[in-house]
Amino acid sequence: VQLQASGGGLVQAGGSLRLSCAASGGTLSRYAMGWFRQAPGKEREFVAGISWSGGTTYYADSVKGRFTVSRDNAKNTVYLQMNSLKPEDTAVYYCAADPTTVVPRRRVNEYEYWGQGTQVTVSS
Repeated sequence: VQLQASGGGLVQAGGSLRLSCAASGGTLSRYAMGWFRQAPGKEREFVAGISWSGGTTYYADSVKGRFTVSRDNAKNTVYLQMNSLKPEDTAVYYCAADPTTVVPRRRVNEYEYWGQGTQVTVSS
């Protein structure tokens, strides 16, 4: 399956962005999905995850209450709504798919398929 992340851009602190992750070559409906981010000079880190049904979601403490992950299996797409953005949210954001589990996991090496990343820049 191929993943295509989009929706990144430049936004002022306090603003919002909505990232999308569209899949092709397969269906996401049976995959747990995750969003990760990587800032310059830092390791890739977990941001949010969602189960295949959408019934279970997990968030990193740093984004809890500001970000919301959701999915539309009919459209083969996963979303990350990001509100109240902060400069420290600046990073390349990646979506990833895990075909081996129903519930999303938090480790980079537990995901098999990755999108190409979309840049999010938050100015102060």
